[in-house]
Order: sequence, then structure tokens, then C-alpha cells
Amino acid sequence: MRQTLSNYEIIVKQNLMNDLNKEILDIYQHKDIYVVTDHNVYKLYETFLVEKLKDFKLHFVSVEPGEKSKSLAIYKDVVTKLLSFGMRKNHLLIALGGGVVGDLAGFVAATLFRGVPFIQIPTTLLSMVDSSIGGKTGIDLNEGKNLIGAFKNPLKVFVDPMFLDTLPNVEYKNGLAEVLKAGLIGDPKLYAYLKSNDKLTINEIKSAIQVKVNVVKKDPYEQNERMFLNFGHTFGHAIERHYDYAIKHGVAISYGMLISLELGIKDKITPEALYDEVKTILLRLELVKEPLLDKKIFVDYLNHDKKNLADGLRFVYVKAVGEPVIKKVVIG
Repeated sequence: MRQTLSNYEIIVKQNLMNDLNKEILDIYQHKDIYVVTDHNVYKLYETFLVEKLKDFKLHFVSVEPGEKSKSLAIYKDVVTKLLSFGMRKNHLLIALGGGVVGDLAGFVAATLFRGVPFIQIPTTLLSMVDSSIGGKTGIDLNEGKNLIGAFKNPLKVFVDPMFLDTLPNVEYKNGLAEVLKAGLIGDPKLYAYLKSNDKLTINEIKSAIQVKVNVVKKDPYEQNERMFLNFGHTFGHAIERHYDYAIKHGVAISYGMLISLELGIKDKITPEALYDEVKTILLRLELVKEPLLDKKIFVDYLNHDKKNLADGLRFVYVKAVGEPVIKKVVIG
């Protein structure tokens, strides 16, 4: 799969890393490459990447795994290290890792020297199907998630399912939450697959990516339709913040999706049967457990959601599989 989005390519291929050296030679003329990753990925793939990029000199900056690395302090540390390694405005930056690394490195790429070229190499299911695609970057504040950020498109996104061979099962399920979301908002066939399957083939990965590509093409800067991608994320981000990011993103948005479906039933938008069906899937995947979280605990956090605009919060419901809707809700 080679898909073009906003003038950059998303390439999905098993063992794509074997072609990485040639792919980068085609778009980059200098020798030095700067890689932002996390400690776990660095231990697993530092030697591997050096071998694959044999025509380049690699400089690594590694951060702690987890959402807390998406902070102003870590952002400053990464930039300082890159500068100490001699990075210049026309040097290439690689984001090698999951969603946290992609968001952090992408924000560095958007802001260092007012912009440097970068590519995304996602290593988790969640980052493959969601966070590496669409050009959104960001870091967190105490007040909420992704409150500081920028749109910055990579030169390319390289998706190689090979990385999933070393992904812990808990992280794989974490990514399945985003795949389920993609099915619910844009691909009934993908949703139907998840009703009875726990493992994806490359075809389902491509399908989930295609849902995001289709939405982003219609609305690159999140003025309208792109908000569909936030289904489950309004309460999901609030849940993450409440638990100080000790809860997995996929788990948080799974509860968030159920809350959105529940509220959709209350507003006569969502059929009750869909809520029951999604709950059964999420219980099977161990992304939620009973008793479910009480949404009342998290309402206060919604005031700092980035979709909370001057005239109210934009909230995403699902009318039917493949039919999301946006409704304005006033908080407080």
C-alpha cells in the first residue's frame, strides 16, 4: 500500500525496513540522521536501524516510555541534545516508536529551527493506524492532553508490521481500540471483523489507516469532519488525565467510546443494540471491565479538552456503524 496524504506518502508493507536505506536515499541527500525514540525501542532496534541505514550516520536521543515524556521539560531536553549533536535545519529527524515518540518528535520537527524534515516509523499498532498519520503533533500540560501542538506533515510514514512481533500483548490490545474506533466511524467491514477476531492481518491495518486518510483528506486542520476521529477521546483524555496517565490510551478511549454510545442513546442518536455489541467486543478484548467507570468522575476535566470551543464542546456520537455525527454540548 502506497497512499498519498497532503503530499506525503504512507507506505505499508511487511519487511519494509529492508528497503529503508533506499527509500531515504530517494528523499534525503545528507549523511547525518537524528533519531528520537524511547528506551525500550532503542534497546530492541538501535543496532537493527543502524544496519538498515548503512549509508547514513545515526544520532539517537532516547526518552522514557510513556505519556509523561510528552512534556515541556522533555521537549527541551530532546532539543538540547539534538543541538549538542550538531543537528541543523536541513538535517533529517526520524520518529521511531509509538504514539508518544511520534507526537513528541513531530512537535520537535515542527518547532526546532521553525521546522525540520522528518519521517515517522511507528512501532506500535496504535501509532501505525492512528497517531503517525495526519500531521498532528503535540505535548501535554498539567491542564490537559495535547494542549500545545502544531500540524507538521512528515516526508513519509513507513509502516512495517514486522515491529508488531516484539510488541507486548497489552500494547497490541491498546492499538485494537483505535482500530475499533476506525471501524465504528468509517468501515463497517473492519468493525465486523473485530466482532470475532483478536488479531489483525496487514489488510485490517491498511483498512484502519484508510479510514483516517479519508477523514483527514476532507478536513486536514480539524475544522469539522476530522473531529470524527475523536470519537471516544473526549472522555478518554479526561480518564487519562484523572489517572495521571497510568491508564493505557486504548483502555481510556474504550471507556470513552462506551460513554459516547451511552450518551448517544440518551440523546436518541445511538441504538441500544450498538452499545451492547461494542461493550461485548471491548470486554472480550479486555479493554474494559465491569463495573464500568462512572462518567461523572471525569466531567470536570472536559473544560480543558481542545475541542471545547468558545461556544461549547464538540462531541462525537455514532448514529450507526460508519455514521458518526458531531453535536455541540455546553458544559457547566
